[in-house]
Amino acid sequence: MSPEELRAFCLSFNEAVEDFPFAPEISVFKVLGKVFALSWIDARPLKVNLKCDPEDAVRLRDEYPELIIPGYHMNKRHWNTVRLDGGLPDRLVRELIEDSYDLVVAGLPRAERLRLDRP
Repeated sequence: MSPEELRAFCLSFNEAVEDFPFAPEISVFKVLGKVFALSWIDARPLKVNLKCDPEDAVRLRDEYPELIIPGYHMNKRHWNTVRLDGGLPDRLVRELIEDSYDLVVAGLPRAERLRLDRP
């Protein structure tokens, strides 16, 4: 996945925005103010921090030890850093990003979740 593809996919979700609260080179993707993905978009290799269910996070790290590691500068229990240099299938990467978005949305207040469901 390229940086452009990562940005486009993250922004394809309902109410997703890109923000730069830390530095201009760090893209932070949020839904209603809550982070679901964070990437040094111009870094090589390209990596993204994604929220993950704690049990899935450990399983993924065991299954892909060189490509998925505990979240860099994040809560290691709930976040993984995923390397996007072609070692993982694009389908899996997209699923991990979507899962991160869904986990963040699930933690939003009910009224905000309902707002996201509207077309």
